[in-house]
Amino acid sequence: MHLEKIETPKDLKKLDIKTLPLLASEVRELIIKTVSQTGGHLASNLGVIELTIALHYVFNCPDDKIVWDVGHQAYTHKIITGRSNLFHTLRQFGGMSGFTKIKESEYDAFGAGHGSTSISAALGMACAQKLTSNKNKLIAVIGDGALTGGMAFEALNHAGHIKKNLIVILNSNEMSISQNVGAWSQYLNRITTNPIYNRIRGDLELVLKRVPRFGSVLVDNARKLEKSLKLLLTPGILFDELGFRYIGPIDGHNIPLLIETLDNIKTFKSPVLVHVLTKKGKGYKFAEENPTRFHSAKPFDIETGIWKIKDADKKRKTYTNIFGSTLVKLAQKDKKIVAITAAMPDGTGLGEFAQKFPDRFFDVGMAEQHAVTFAAGLALKGLKPVVAVYSTFLQRAYDQILHDVCLQKLPVIFAIDRAGIVEGDGPTHNGVFDFSYLSMIPNMTIMAPKDGDEFTSMLSKAVEYNQPISIRYPKDYAVKSGYKEPSSKIEIGKGEILRRGDDIAILAIGTMVYPALEAAEILEKNNINTSVVNMRFVKPLDTGLIKKIASRTKKIVTVEENVISGGFGMSVANVEMQNFASLHIGLPDKFIEQGPRHLLLKKHKMDGAGIAKTILKWV
Repeated sequence: MHLEKIETPKDLKKLDIKTLPLLASEVRELIIKTVSQTGGHLASNLGVIELTIALHYVFNCPDDKIVWDVGHQAYTHKIITGRSNLFHTLRQFGGMSGFTKIKESEYDAFGAGHGSTSISAALGMACAQKLTSNKNKLIAVIGDGALTGGMAFEALNHAGHIKKNLIVILNSNEMSISQNVGAWSQYLNRITTNPIYNRIRGDLELVLKRVPRFGSVLVDNARKLEKSLKLLLTPGILFDELGFRYIGPIDGHNIPLLIETLDNIKTFKSPVLVHVLTKKGKGYKFAEENPTRFHSAKPFDIETGIWKIKDADKKRKTYTNIFGSTLVKLAQKDKKIVAITAAMPDGTGLGEFAQKFPDRFFDVGMAEQHAVTFAAGLALKGLKPVVAVYSTFLQRAYDQILHDVCLQKLPVIFAIDRAGIVEGDGPTHNGVFDFSYLSMIPNMTIMAPKDGDEFTSMLSKAVEYNQPISIRYPKDYAVKSGYKEPSSKIEIGKGEILRRGDDIAILAIGTMVYPALEAAEILEKNNINTSVVNMRFVKPLDTGLIKKIASRTKKIVTVEENVISGGFGMSVANVEMQNFASLHIGLPDKFIEQGPRHLLLKKHKMDGAGIAKTILKWV
């Protein structure tokens, strides 16, 4: 076993290159075995095992810095940087993060979780090194999906302009290349990365520049000839124009070729982009055949590739399932409904919609800012765009929501998935800020369903509404499965009283309605008669109902699966009422750690028992 000998990348360098494919097989086996138990990002990690080994074999980390974009493909990186003995705790409460995390290891050069950040971060480090006379290497590893984000192109443009010593590894796992082009490309790469070639190239430019009157012209013509040859044989002309030396594409699973290429280009003094081709799910049949399903896998049976789902949950629907099926029903009746996703068609439940209405479905890539303004354009021409997006990713498009949608009062519908605590993914993916960052925007309506049935009604109301509107819901099974036909009977800005009591009133929103009802039962046993109100809307608030209840109980408690700061509770506190006391229950002003959703809600006293305990202490 070679993996047992690897505690740091220094141990990796002691191995003969010929043994590295065997090491890759051992790492692959460990990742499959672990993720089958913990869940996690499988396909992307299986695709970069050889590339990761080659990077650590050539470069000297942690002095050299590898910046992983998104960070969800860094499992091999973690395993060979001293964390293999902790790998079984992957994504578990108190365990190893599923993303790169600065506090976890000195080898994690930059914390990640969102896409398109690596080149910007690595370029910033490169500029800082220049100012501090540090000569270590900066390597950004970015996938072709993350490269669709505008931030990545902004960083490429800046890096090429200022000519900083930066290496960008573009991992392309969606492209294919013919044998002939691949062979020519490999041959050309061997020439253009060879130190002798680059020394001769530099010397030749110096000689040509010395030719009287025509030196500069000759150098320009020589460079144009080189670019023309590259254009014929490789797809890298765009990067050349941005100021990068383009190398590739090369086989991302050929460790000796990767090492040779990386070893040659590490002496380059200008920005260089190495384009590698990999296969998602490499080495595990089911992940290779269905990389989308195994992008973010639940625990599964290795032999069959089937999810390990409890029998009790097999008949239940998630909010994501309900969203997808309901939107299809609505779209069958209304041809103006269109759906937009930012590289998450299956994650947001839009797979069926895409199949049934391909002309009305738009996957814009990892580009949330573009998705929102694109939706604004669709709305302006009379369509009903539904932007399906994770709460944590919608944060990336804040200006577009404010300026391009709400300022112009355009009827864009935001279906905000993964709101609240997101199991296993931790602080980069917990969607606990959307009530706060959306509620301050004029013209935005914000609603949250208590269950699946109410969700279908809210979605139906949203497509009829002629203003910006958002619905937020968790990554979880719905309390009720949303089997009802979509109905838009819900009135905008109106809540409902679910339980009547005169001692205290709990105003709950979305996922906290049923825990509030549980808390009321506990309080009843302690002789506290409690009202429970399903508020439904954060904005506009049902201020009439709030004032009416406050005048009777004089004690108001708000409960939300959002940070308290700037959230639903703060909106209620701003309602003008007299002689009443208030308590606001929500998530603390901190980034919430990773772990099971039910466990984290219990830890932060946001389950029924926790809510009741907090209220009892307060009264």
